[in-house]
Amino acid sequence: LLIAVAFLIIVHRNLISLNDFLRSVSSDSRNMGLQPNDFLIEAPQSFEVARTGEEVPVVITAAGERLGALIAAMNSIYSNTKSNVVFHIITMNDTIDHLKNWLSKTRLKDVKYRIVQFDPQVLEGKIQHNPAESEPVKPLTFARFFLPTFVPDGNKAIYLDDDVIVQGDIQELYNTKLKAGHAVAFSDDCDSASLKGLVRGAGNQYNYIGFLDYKKDSIRKLGMKATTCSFNPGVFVANLTEWKRQNITKQLEKWMELNVAEDLYSRTLAGSITTPPLLIVFYKKHSSIDPMWHVRHLGSTGAGNRYSSRFVKAAKLLHWNGHYKPWGRTSSYTDIWDKWYIPDPTGKFHPVRKHTEDK
Repeated sequence: LLIAVAFLIIVHRNLISLNDFLRSVSSDSRNMGLQPNDFLIEAPQSFEVARTGEEVPVVITAAGERLGALIAAMNSIYSNTKSNVVFHIITMNDTIDHLKNWLSKTRLKDVKYRIVQFDPQVLEGKIQHNPAESEPVKPLTFARFFLPTFVPDGNKAIYLDDDVIVQGDIQELYNTKLKAGHAVAFSDDCDSASLKGLVRGAGNQYNYIGFLDYKKDSIRKLGMKATTCSFNPGVFVANLTEWKRQNITKQLEKWMELNVAEDLYSRTLAGSITTPPLLIVFYKKHSSIDPMWHVRHLGSTGAGNRYSSRFVKAAKLLHWNGHYKPWGRTSSYTDIWDKWYIPDPTGKFHPVRKHTEDK
């Protein structure tokens, strides 16, 4: 019995000593800034969680001379959402290899995408080639007219111009509610609080008379009010089922062909050849998207400077429509575009600016 008691006393003393030792080690560890988790096997710094669920189709064009714009737009979209976004990239044959190389050798290598070749032959007889024009007609600008062919199995899709940066979750834009019977949702030029007093000062048109020649019989017979608010088709959400049901593509092609024959578009004001057919076909037959999902005119002379930094930071989507692109000539808020741009691993594309200061 005495031996057993003596043994328990020795064990007790040893436990007290061990406890004091552990406290000392713990104290030293805290002094060195270590925490218990620091001793675990290090997990990978980044782990791409598989994106499942409903696909969010985003259709965007890829012109060879503007691939950097596409890359920046895709990076901003993908980085700001956890949704199952799938890019449908519309391009010409001579751009495909360069594009694949750029995507595969950067952090966009895990992005879901499919490349669709656009055949300019579909525009035969539907656009005019005027040698007097300062810039030749770019076939890819009409890709949006054929939207359902690029997402054949989808019921809904987002179309974006390449000169955009998305700062919000693209799922929010995709969830835009369209009214019954409407095939698209745009952001109206004169309904946006951010654009009131801005569009006019920027020299951009904000109503139908800025795009259509109301002296022509074919336009007057439509009975469309010349003062009707226009919309910018660089960003829109489409109900593809409704688009196909109404045969929207055929309607757009009809007006393109009629313009070739009768010259229906205004050349003195807006000068656009892509917007007018859309304005006609969707006259008072489109829904609206949140104006903060299409803050535009950042590429217009002096226009983008009228936005405050706070407003631009809050915008869900920024659009540098106009002559001044963030990768080219000086424009507003180029620092935002630079944040999302990924350098071309082939070295073929370089953002070139006349001035280096950000505005």
